[in-house]
Amino acid sequence: MTEITDDLPARLLHEEHAGWRAILEGRGGEHYARAMTRDALMVVEGAMLGRDEMMAAFRNTQPWDSYELHEPAVIRLGDHAGVLVYRAVARRGDDTANLRMSTTYLYDDGAWRVAAHQQTPA
Repeated sequence: MTEITDDLPARLLHEEHAGWRAILEGRGGEHYARAMTRDALMVVEGAMLGRDEMMAAFRNTQPWDSYELHEPAVIRLGDHAGVLVYRAVARRGDDTANLRMSTTYLYDDGAWRVAAHQQTPA
């Protein structure tokens, strides 16, 4: 069993970047289907998505071209959980999204998994 150590911010940022890279490569749905807990939810503008709805949303959305993470902070939640909060800037063609994000991670079965994700326009 792994416990949260001082490398938690780096670990959670690594996990978040892996998700963003998958989105840019058009693999966001597949990535999060593996990376989410069974009962995870994603809260986005106008919707709350479980696993099936999240995968459909990724299938029906063009990938972003680029992203940037700013002002990351980590909140520790016990021995095996943490929340990563940050500001994101994502670009697709001429479209730019400025977002406030939070992702709650749980260490489960040997891996960090997304239990909840929330994004709000900044």
